[in-house]
Amino acid sequence: MQFHYALVDDLVSREEFERRVEEKILDCGNLVDELSAALLVVGDLGRQHVKIQGLSGKSSLFSFFGKVIEKSDPREFDRADGEKGLVASILLGDETGETRIVLWDEKAMAVHEIEVGDVLEIIGKPGKRQGDIMALALRKASCEIRCRSNPVSLHQPPAERVNLPVKLLAISDPVSFTRKDGSPGERQEAIIGDPAGTARLVIWTPGALDDITPGSSLLIEGAVNRSHPPAREFSLDEKSVITPLDTPIEVTLPGIADVGNDGIYSIHGIVCDETPQKPFTTRDGQRSFVRNILVQDSSGKIRVALWGDHAGREIYPGDSISVYNATAKTGRNGDRELSAGRTSSISIDTSPGAQEIVFQGTIVPGTGGTWIDNGLTTYRIEGDFPAGREVRVRGILRGHTITPDSFEGVELLPAPLVERCRKFSG
Repeated sequence: MQFHYALVDDLVSREEFERRVEEKILDCGNLVDELSAALLVVGDLGRQHVKIQGLSGKSSLFSFFGKVIEKSDPREFDRADGEKGLVASILLGDETGETRIVLWDEKAMAVHEIEVGDVLEIIGKPGKRQGDIMALALRKASCEIRCRSNPVSLHQPPAERVNLPVKLLAISDPVSFTRKDGSPGERQEAIIGDPAGTARLVIWTPGALDDITPGSSLLIEGAVNRSHPPAREFSLDEKSVITPLDTPIEVTLPGIADVGNDGIYSIHGIVCDETPQKPFTTRDGQRSFVRNILVQDSSGKIRVALWGDHAGREIYPGDSISVYNATAKTGRNGDRELSAGRTSSISIDTSPGAQEIVFQGTIVPGTGGTWIDNGLTTYRIEGDFPAGREVRVRGILRGHTITPDSFEGVELLPAPLVERCRKFSG
């Protein structure tokens, strides 16, 4: 019964669901078992099983039956946080079509108990790749399923290798991992661009981008095309070759006003607002963080959600920022938003060098520390200062942070404040 309750857990409580199942059994004169009654209750609540051709609908959750046509063994991979993960695939079919079911972690191990020809009942939701379904729950079913003739296959043709004249836009730090045979490996990610837009680049050969800095133009020969529209993605292995180019490669990022309600976008702008990062628990039980910033250019503004490590970056209002490979979506209020996660990259323009500063303002506690604000400009200030005090500091400004050498309290006189209020109201 827990399996079918998962289909309606957003509609009724577990206790209410069980009550309705018992009531359904009584209504049917005790002629149906608990499983059949649970299916009837799910139907009464408007959640029906669909055929595979109906999985392209707008629903965020699907329940359906399918016959196993093909399956893959679990494959180990390394997550961005260094943890190990497992993934496996099952191709299911019925008389209306086929779909690929993606199983993660402990569910991936279930493929050892599944045989080609088995009929499965699946509860799932749309996966990241178009046409995929991520299994939330699955079990064997006793019904009969007929598949259409000439089904598709999980096996894909060899990946296409392409030559790419590109501009290197951003590089991440290398991440170490351990291969299945116990040997060490290293992976690095980058963002590249050309007149067609930006793309994610995954590098599996250590040192491939050594001595190459963002902004460089390159010719990448033998890149493996891993793109799944709308996302562009390529990878480099030992067969790939990188050669510097003298000819600059032009990359034009869209204006914020050109960002749609879906797709992959890269933007550049100025941070005009930000919120504190908030913790949450991922589906695999890991603790992570999310944070929102508001980015503006000459064409408009857009909110960007920063996930995981991006949420912990030191980003302040006034920063010039580039957000690469972010996913567009519609927010709760119907506004466009961008979501920057594991496959995205963020580049903050280098702040000016250290400089001396004399600054007067009010001490305000806030996100990321203590701030000093004069009504027009805000800086983070190091040290312990009482909130609400007006001070004049002398020190060193690095980026958005003042390191004070000395400070003194300032008495606020009413006359200048009255004059400022008069100008403001006028």
